[in-house]
Amino acid sequence: MPCMYDSWDLHYKFPFGAIRRRSDCNFTIYLPAGVTPDFPPVMVLFRTGFKERFLPMNANGEQDGCKCYTVTYSPKYAGVHYYYFAYTSNGVRHYIKRGTAHEAALDHGELYQLTVFAKHYETPNFLKGGIMYQIFPDRFCKSGKPHENVPTDRVLRDDWNGTPYYKPDANGHVWNNDYFGGDLEGIRSKLDYLEKLGVTCIYLNPIFESHENHRYNTANYRNVDPLLGTNEDFRVLCEDAEKHGISIILDGVFSHTGADSIYFNKFGRYDTVGAWQSTDSPYYSWYTFFGDHQYEAWWGIDTLPNVVETNPDYLNYICGDGGVLDYWISLGAAGYRLDVADELPDGFLDALRKCVKKNGEEKIVIGEVWEDASNKESYGVKRRYLLGDQLDSVMNYPFREAIINYIKGMDANTFKDWIMGILENYPKQTVDVLMNFVSTHDIERAINRFGGQNCDDKSKDWMAENWLSDAEYKRGKQLLKAAMVLQFFLPGVPSIYYGDEVGLQGWKDPFNRRCFPWGNEDEDLLEYTRELGILRKSSSVFVDGELEFLLTGNELLVFSRFHRNSGESVILILNRSEQTQHFSLHSDVLKNYALSNVASGICKENELVLPAYSYAALFALRTVDRKVEEEEEDEAAKEDFDAKEDVTEDEYRDTYKDMD
Repeated sequence: MPCMYDSWDLHYKFPFGAIRRRSDCNFTIYLPAGVTPDFPPVMVLFRTGFKERFLPMNANGEQDGCKCYTVTYSPKYAGVHYYYFAYTSNGVRHYIKRGTAHEAALDHGELYQLTVFAKHYETPNFLKGGIMYQIFPDRFCKSGKPHENVPTDRVLRDDWNGTPYYKPDANGHVWNNDYFGGDLEGIRSKLDYLEKLGVTCIYLNPIFESHENHRYNTANYRNVDPLLGTNEDFRVLCEDAEKHGISIILDGVFSHTGADSIYFNKFGRYDTVGAWQSTDSPYYSWYTFFGDHQYEAWWGIDTLPNVVETNPDYLNYICGDGGVLDYWISLGAAGYRLDVADELPDGFLDALRKCVKKNGEEKIVIGEVWEDASNKESYGVKRRYLLGDQLDSVMNYPFREAIINYIKGMDANTFKDWIMGILENYPKQTVDVLMNFVSTHDIERAINRFGGQNCDDKSKDWMAENWLSDAEYKRGKQLLKAAMVLQFFLPGVPSIYYGDEVGLQGWKDPFNRRCFPWGNEDEDLLEYTRELGILRKSSSVFVDGELEFLLTGNELLVFSRFHRNSGESVILILNRSEQTQHFSLHSDVLKNYALSNVASGICKENELVLPAYSYAALFALRTVDRKVEEEEEDEAAKEDFDAKEDVTEDEYRDTYKDMD
């Protein structure tokens, strides 16, 4: 007997996942033939803050001993919808809800989610199918070029491979004032290296003038930090990067500034009148003061005073015509990654997207969100990041945790559930530009997490002094290679944290921000990363293809990236175990694929041989389900028709106030 309902199966729900507003979505449930509902079953659907809607379902024959009931829903409004099914039999009310990650349970379970996004929502194409590379500017490459106007209170390090300062002073404050001298010119000098790695987009951690080495405490939004270079250096970097096929996005830190800034000027460094100094400061209204010079600060850190993002003066300074966003885009920036996006109010995000997109639809907005961004709530507000008027993409922390845990032994079906859950909840447009990483500046490097001890309970002193042993490094590298297969070939865009590709180690901040080991690279790992990039660029399925899991075993994971209409496919086989595994090219899991050739891996007599933690890739043609394809064509035609009757932007925004 079929399952009552399965939200991942196109026979039950079509299309899969999130849908556009005003597009049709078909739902089908199956009830045992012996169950006779007193009334037609209903689909119960609602959005947070709005009353339930009851959609009667229509009988649609029988299949495999079950009665089929269907309903088509065309949502009027964008938003996160929740739904379940209900029917009454012999006077008893029954509910069909989500019992597992996707299959239904009777009379218990959770609600299903249906994300509905705006009809106009599209995401930039330049990032799709590409490779991102994240650079912490002070630690990537030092050009040796002299820089002017560098503050004299900075500690300029001359030991490139040294350990970043981390010890607090007598008052318990860590000043983060040691600099290794990485700069924009150093990045420009390595564009050839990045191009050979397959990089198409650089994400720069903050480059604006700041007085700590991480530069998340902005001192002046309109100047490059003098130790990194000049605004002209940034323009030249963007210009030269474009010649290498590389775009550059900036880190936008807009929830707070530095206390040591032209805006706040707590320490009197600048000749401007800062908010700390006078209520007459033009920046005073940006901040929230109370008591005697007390003020709201980011997570209570007094060097990071919070701003009121929706203050009209601040909003105009950042998002207005000729403001901060416009200025850096005019110099060549391709967009922004937004620090702590869940602390930026909706009004600010709406204005920011409008500003960025007026410079071209190909400019991108990526948010730092650690959870499922489709249903995120922050400070009591249901966020609408991915509905069409705010973010294009997010940092994909859910994928990162799924990948790390799977490679370390998590059940394969649990891994599949985590991945598919994100794909189900996010618009496909978002999925294609998701920022997929295994390391960042905020978390320990993946090679440490794979090869070393758990550092959660370790002291900073321990992290500063402990390096992976040879055996730990070997294991960490082996598992990192396996993780990178998933990072590169699952939907989204791989984001390499500088140095991961050459074996750079690092526990938590600041040890994950050590300097790039030029001259001491792990050449084997570097070549492996390049090979992944070459395979990624070999097929358009890695641009916007769908995902199908073919085998989720304890040792082998097999999945396909494919285009439904053309059938073009690449099949990935990953050995997650410590033993050599064999995989037959005649396996039943490949029954819907006509194999073309082995793109990567060891093949012997119609069998793939996969050493521990290795992978193989097959080019193939997927058998196309003509019924599904024809339904998609009908859906596309319906969308074209609906577009002629589209509502105005003002009416669309009103939907957040109106009920269905």
